[in-house]
Amino acid sequence: MPIILESTGALGIGTSNQLSLYNGALLLLKERKLASLTENRESRRVLDDAWPGAVNYCLEQGLWNFASRTSKITYTEGYDAVFGYQNQFEKPDDMIRLVSLCSDEYQNIPLNRYVDEAGCWYADVSEIYITYISNDASYGYDYTRWPETFVTYVQAYLATQVGPRITSADNPDLEKQLKKALIDARSKDAMGQPTKYLPTGEWVSSRGRDNQGHRGYRGSSNG
Repeated sequence: MPIILESTGALGIGTSNQLSLYNGALLLLKERKLASLTENRESRRVLDDAWPGAVNYCLEQGLWNFASRTSKITYTEGYDAVFGYQNQFEKPDDMIRLVSLCSDEYQNIPLNRYVDEAGCWYADVSEIYITYISNDASYGYDYTRWPETFVTYVQAYLATQVGPRITSADNPDLEKQLKKALIDARSKDAMGQPTKYLPTGEWVSSRGRDNQGHRGYRGSSNG
């Protein structure tokens, strides 16, 4: 297993919980609220089915500050390379999406010489520094960290996923609400950090060079 040293961030002040998120989705569907997460109703069972995948999907759609986790990972001991990159790095179990992969602890130097294969990274350095979107209970799954714009986005996404099973009423504006909520959540979240650039792998980097051999940069501060 990789050795991970993690940094910590300040907690948010949100008041959302699973029940309030369910009820926000039901409100968009013009359905009656749930009294509890154990209420014997079809809408609750449908929301329960959609819940884990819905939150992970929403976390994957942006480089959310509240869900970002920074770690130092050392190479996997006992891995013997036959050829190519000499060291293997195991990905964190709670990683939803990579934000940056660098060779220095301040993450100023993107690591471009690596490959991503079979759930691991491979490179010739002995340690890497990554920032990623985490679904750990203390990061992306900590509802107290969620800004209100992300809460609104999750509720809208839940509504689009469960709506066909809960109600037969047509709601053509729901997809528009979802897109608007995502744009709003991303834009406000991006204000909290300086511009970041997504790391590129070896194959992508080679395609980023122009005819004179210069390397270009590709990246985004949003998903």
